[in-house]
Amino acid sequence: MKLTILGCYSATPRILANPTSQVLESQGHMFLIDCGEGTQVQLRKHKIKFNRIKHIFISHLHGDHFFGLVGLISTFRLLTRETDLHIYGPKGIKEVVTLQMKLADSWTNYQLIFHVLTSKESELIFEDDKMEVHTIPLNHRVYTNGFLFKEKEGKRKLNIGAVEEANINVAYYRKLTQGFDVVNEDGINIKNESVTKPGDKPKSYAFCSDTMYKEDIVSIIENVDVLYHESTFLETQAHLAPKTKHSTAKEAATIAKKANVGKLLLGHYSTRYKDLNGFKIEAEEVFDSVELSEDGKTFEF
Repeated sequence: MKLTILGCYSATPRILANPTSQVLESQGHMFLIDCGEGTQVQLRKHKIKFNRIKHIFISHLHGDHFFGLVGLISTFRLLTRETDLHIYGPKGIKEVVTLQMKLADSWTNYQLIFHVLTSKESELIFEDDKMEVHTIPLNHRVYTNGFLFKEKEGKRKLNIGAVEEANINVAYYRKLTQGFDVVNEDGINIKNESVTKPGDKPKSYAFCSDTMYKEDIVSIIENVDVLYHESTFLETQAHLAPKTKHSTAKEAATIAKKANVGKLLLGHYSTRYKDLNGFKIEAEEVFDSVELSEDGKTFEF
């Protein structure tokens, strides 16, 4: 998995501070997660190919998380896109996009497929043979979801020495990587686990957009490799978190610790703070493995 942070600040765009948007690359997919203003400029800046984006996940309908969406859809049209585009988001997302397209007489020359989310329980919203995506219900001022991206277990790896010793014809190698038992050249049934090893460990990534502290998401994101969790405030402004339904860096770290995640990425910083290092310092008082999201920064895991 490779994560590119396009924007990680709250509220309004600034010259050097973009609102929330990020790209997750995994198993041949390029998922766009949230689409604040300036997203398409950031995509160009970081040389991410527009035509590889086929699925866009919108956490909620606050402007700093989706005001860049209509512009991106329009640019796809100008680039003569033909591939279907799937958009996953809250009720209202279809109306917002289609009304602007209608009033501008700018209907797309490709198919827009909306997946409208309304459930307050975690649900599977995307699945193929390599990946699945689940919602993470959050607690914000409007209906909001995070998203859990999980790779499926990959093909098994051949233990070549064991395979050759078992006298297995090369024609069965592919079947072995798919997990099947096979019959060798002597007509003997060979158990798969005796000649193969597990494939690469599947990776997982949880994106927790705007939310106040919500401990019941722990069971959904437990043991993920990387958790991105909003951390709008430091402790000096902790009293603002419940009022605005946001989280502090310490609260994000508490969720990470309870969920036993591999690494915590902080983001969605209030632009009132000039030095972000305070977020890392406060989070590390609770949880050891913490990194700061920064516009343009990439993480590979």
